[in-house]
Amino acid sequence: MRIRGGRLTIVLGTLVALTGIALATMTRSTIPPPDSSKVVTARPNPESPSRDRVVSTEVQKAMKELDLIRPVQPKLAEDFTLKKPDGAIFRLSEHRGKVVFINFWATWCPPCREEMPAMERLFRQSQKDSLVMLAVSVDADPTVVTQFLKEQRFTFAVGLDPKMELANTYGVRALPASFLVDRQGYLATLALGPRSWDTRAARALVEGMSR
Repeated sequence: MRIRGGRLTIVLGTLVALTGIALATMTRSTIPPPDSSKVVTARPNPESPSRDRVVSTEVQKAMKELDLIRPVQPKLAEDFTLKKPDGAIFRLSEHRGKVVFINFWATWCPPCREEMPAMERLFRQSQKDSLVMLAVSVDADPTVVTQFLKEQRFTFAVGLDPKMELANTYGVRALPASFLVDRQGYLATLALGPRSWDTRAARALVEGMSR
């Protein structure tokens, strides 16, 4: 969505992958293009095994079924802090050792709202000591997020990004967009657009990454 004259208008846009590879044109709820900030900083670890060995066959198969994107090179997700609706703070680095599912959404984004119940089911079905789920709202008015959450009663964490600072850092150009960070803090895969997160493939992905 773009801001024009104080009104938000849904437009069709061409999504560009964070890895720099051109993707197919898809219909999404788009938002203004970000600045030149990067989602992650490449920090190869010479002691780490190759990507093909790190990612199990089970995880690779799940990624393929879910049509997810893997970074070309290992990239360490930058740390961030985000305020929650209740005033608490979410810090990415505090969850090292767990798989972190980061989803960017907004109350005015229909595909986002349709996707979230499936996210909730995935979160409930996963072991809470191995999966952290954060839904980052880019709504300009945090009060609409609070009201939405009262109606939905999701159990995963929700963060507020009204100025889209974190969304720009992650290079988000359309909603919804989801990023999975592995237990070592590296960006493992991402999804542009909604997914069926309550499927067998999604559960296999989380379980495989949690080992």
